[in-house]
Amino acid sequence: MKTKVLPHKWNFVLHIPLKVFLNLQLMNNLVIVVTGGAQGIGRKIATHFLTEKWKSVIWEIDRKAGDELANDLNHPDFLNLECNVAIEDEVKTAVRLTLERFGKIDVLVNNAAIMSNKPLSALSLADWQKVIDVNLTGPFLCTKYCEAELRRNKGSIINICSTRAFQSEINTEAYSASKGGVFALTHALAVSMGPEVRVNSISPGWIDQSEEQKSSSAKKEFFSEEDHKQHPAGRVGKTDDIARLAWFLSQPENSFITAQNFVIDGGMTRKMIYL
Repeated sequence: MKTKVLPHKWNFVLHIPLKVFLNLQLMNNLVIVVTGGAQGIGRKIATHFLTEKWKSVIWEIDRKAGDELANDLNHPDFLNLECNVAIEDEVKTAVRLTLERFGKIDVLVNNAAIMSNKPLSALSLADWQKVIDVNLTGPFLCTKYCEAELRRNKGSIINICSTRAFQSEINTEAYSASKGGVFALTHALAVSMGPEVRVNSISPGWIDQSEEQKSSSAKKEFFSEEDHKQHPAGRVGKTDDIARLAWFLSQPENSFITAQNFVIDGGMTRKMIYL
């Protein structure tokens, strides 16, 4: 009796241990949501996960930036949804549309943020409130309405905090306060949502985001030797540095890491500077 020869691709599959094969299938069906994902760090995180075979969804208030990225990628596993994370109904709608398209949410990256850096005397209550609404209330709302999905899938939340939560430049009261809130929100959520959901934050330092922008804003920034030397690592940071850590924190095998903040700044905030 002749032995039936299977097609090459099935021969390959049969030589993969079942556990590894199932893990590969699982990884191909994971979904990440990145708020403010059309530009900057959020954009790099969203596209990094897409290259790792995840379904990648961005919730983005800048329609032009979101549409441009979606058109550039032209990828069936990428979804761009217009959403202001500070508006509850828009967050609810974004969750619903994400689930309609991909059926689940495994990782939420709360990245959307704005600044209003003005002298205190010029910083209006409306200015202050807008920053708090986007940078702090936004992560609260997105987490609240993704909670059921994240618990069901034993997922992960990554909040993009900032070194400004721990040190300040002049006229950054609203931004620094909002990021201090994100830091505290992170460990509070980790305690409340564990063990099903892990919650961590990343605090970027000086990160070059100049090329991760919509075409009308993208322009390569050049840094001086002095700029790089301010960092013990010897260089200004890149968006890839943040995306790689987000990828690491999202992996199920790193399930013992939660309620932590990771400063990624090339050592800059540890360097003593005398004037």
